[in-house]
Amino acid sequence: MAKRADYVVPFRRKREGKTDYKKRLNLLKSRVTRLVVRPSNKHMLVQLVDYKENGDVVISTAYSKELKNFGWDFATGNLPAAYLTGLLCGFRGQRKGVKGAILDLGLLPSVKGSRSYAALKGAIDSGLKIPVGEGVLPDEKRISGEHISDKYENITEKFGEVRKEIVRAFKK
Repeated sequence: MAKRADYVVPFRRKREGKTDYKKRLNLLKSRVTRLVVRPSNKHMLVQLVDYKENGDVVISTAYSKELKNFGWDFATGNLPAAYLTGLLCGFRGQRKGVKGAILDLGLLPSVKGSRSYAALKGAIDSGLKIPVGEGVLPDEKRISGEHISDKYENITEKFGEVRKEIVRAFKK
């Protein structure tokens, strides 16, 4: 008769490949609001999240589909859209009293100049204090969309207009 199991079943979210609990614990131990960045192929989700014992509490959210309300007529999964989404989330978080945060990429790889870091740059430009090495942030040409200007006509001008519109909406 067996006295114990020969194996231990890991947590469900670890089995499904959704959560790295070691990384999550280190983020939570800092007791700082997290800037959660979750890209998909077509869109970008950026949230400011606080930890509570009963579960995480979302302070502010920005989804790249919302950029259409500010006049963004281009794709919502590219680097300029990620920056604008981060900017939008940062301003919303500041309205609710958030001063700073740390980046939570989840299971995403840390790739220099990626959409994740563009969203982070947007949040920093909104006024949030977020520690980051300057070498990982995308340069201004990529953020404004110059690298895709041959595919999208007038994207750099539209980027500037939408950025001003977002800033104007939250500086009231």
